[in-house]
Amino acid sequence: MPPVEPGDNAYNGYEMLMEACQELEPITVAVVHPCDDISLTGAIDAAEQGLITPILVGPAQRIRAVAESEGIDIAPYRIVDVEHSHASAAKSVELVRLGEADALMKGSLHTDELLAEVVNKSTGLRTSRRISHCFIMDVPTYPKPLIVTDGAVNIAPDLKAKADICQNAIELAHVLRIQTPKVAILSAVETVTPDIPSTLDAAALCKMADRGQITGGILDGPLALDNAISMEAARTKKIVSPVAGQADILIVPNLEAGNILAKQLTFLARAEAAGIVVGARVPIILTSRADTVRARMASCAVAVLFVYARRAQLSLEHTI
Repeated sequence: MPPVEPGDNAYNGYEMLMEACQELEPITVAVVHPCDDISLTGAIDAAEQGLITPILVGPAQRIRAVAESEGIDIAPYRIVDVEHSHASAAKSVELVRLGEADALMKGSLHTDELLAEVVNKSTGLRTSRRISHCFIMDVPTYPKPLIVTDGAVNIAPDLKAKADICQNAIELAHVLRIQTPKVAILSAVETVTPDIPSTLDAAALCKMADRGQITGGILDGPLALDNAISMEAARTKKIVSPVAGQADILIVPNLEAGNILAKQLTFLARAEAAGIVVGARVPIILTSRADTVRARMASCAVAVLFVYARRAQLSLEHTI
C-alpha cells in the first residue's frame, strides 16, 4: 500500500475516522467490477487496513489479470465471477439482499450503471427515501467536518427530493458523532427571493423542519456560502442564526453546484473528500479515480461507521 501522507487539516479528520474504526471488525463489502488498477488496489488497501472484507464481483479473468499486472495478492479474497459490468452490479446488489454483504463499493463501471440496480423497484435496495450522495470534506481552513450534498446523484432535485437529501445528510452526521448538525441550505443570497427558486426551496425546507418533517438537525436558509461557513461574514450581513458561520452540512441547490464546490475545496483548498451514497438499505462507497489513498480509506471508514450505526439502531428497535 502506498504511504499515507498527513495533510495540514485543522482537526485531523482522517485520523479521527481511522481511530473510530480501530476496534471494529471489518465489514463485508461487495466490490462492483474492480477491473482496473485503481479500483482493485483501493479495495485491497482497505482490506489490509482492516476496514473491509472484500468480495470481488466481476469477470474473474480480468480481475486476476489486473492483480497480476499490479502485483496484488488477491488469493485471500472471494471472487464472484460474472460476465460484464451490468451483471457485476446486479450480482452485488443480490449479495446484499441475501445478507452476504454489508455495503457496496463502486469499481470500474459507470455510477449510473451501479445505481440503476440499487434503485430497481423489484430487485434493488430502495427504501422509502431517495438516495443521495454526500462528500465528507476535511478542509484545512475549517475547524470541523463539512458534509456537502448532493454533488453526484440528484441532478436537479425538487423540494421533496431535497427533504430526503437533508434527512440523509443529518443521519450521516449522527453516524459521524455530530449530535445536532447545523444544516445550511445554500443559494446565491440569504433572502427569500421569488426570482431565485432555490431560496423558496430553502425557506420551505426550514418550515418542514419546524413541522417535524425533517428531524435531527437545525436548518437555516437560504444562506449564501460565505454566511454559512464564516461567522465574520454572517456578522457583517447582520444574520442572526444558530447555523450561520458554523454549518456542519451544506445543502446545495443542484448537482452542478455541489460537484463544483467539492472539487474547488479539494483542488484549491487542499481538502480531502470521502464519498458515500446513503438512503439505500446499505451505504455505497463511491470514489473517484482522482481520489488520494487517504480519501479512499476515509470513504471506507465512513461506510464502516455507518454499517455499525445501522446495526445498533436495528438492535435497539428489536428490543423495544
